[in-house]
Amino acid sequence: MTAVAALPAFAADGEGILQRTITWFNDPLNYRGPNGVAALTVEHLWITFAAVVLACAVALPVGIWMGHRGRGGTLVVVVSNLSRAIPTLALLTIFAVGDLGFGNRPTILALAIFAIPPLLANAFVGVSQVDPDARDAARGMGMSGWQVLRDVELPLAVPLVAAGLRTAVVQVCATASLAALVAGGGLGVLINLGFGQRRFDEVLAGGLLIAVLCLVLELVMATVQRAVTPQALRRGRLVT
Repeated sequence: MTAVAALPAFAADGEGILQRTITWFNDPLNYRGPNGVAALTVEHLWITFAAVVLACAVALPVGIWMGHRGRGGTLVVVVSNLSRAIPTLALLTIFAVGDLGFGNRPTILALAIFAIPPLLANAFVGVSQVDPDARDAARGMGMSGWQVLRDVELPLAVPLVAAGLRTAVVQVCATASLAALVAGGGLGVLINLGFGQRRFDEVLAGGLLIAVLCLVLELVMATVQRAVTPQALRRGRLVT
């Protein structure tokens, strides 16, 4: 049964589902074993951070370098929009039926591509929009291009770079539930199993767990963003 076909039954049994979902959360057996909440949450986080790290390795050096050079803004916009336009589910399916096979690997690669736009755009904008007077003053002191980037541009770009990282982490965490569609892990397994067995309390529980995990990551990343932002740039508000 597809997810769409199961929705009417889900809606018709709404009142019972809420009670059964509370019962599901109170069952200790749902927290144990390879398909328990604890193991699936750890795997969900692993998929999320592996994808974001891979995306950072590609997007941040390119975005920072292009921002330092002050060129390629149009290319950044095109790449970001193109990456957003590609359906993640389509990418996931293509990778899964290819050489990567089923499991977490195609999911990590597809989510890494999904995470590139906010990282690339924020890194480029953060570095390229550094106050020209600060850049000129550094060069007037005899700093090289690398020193200007390291000591002036990057510290001033930290708020926007961190904001891009925060957005990427939360978006990827919410989308990582797709891994279950290609025999991967994570909390999406609960949703997939629930639909397959018409256990809609498990579907709702899986969705709530993913939502809560995203909120927790949002709070953690907001704290990290504030911590890495220089005191003089905080001004009581963080860039989002």
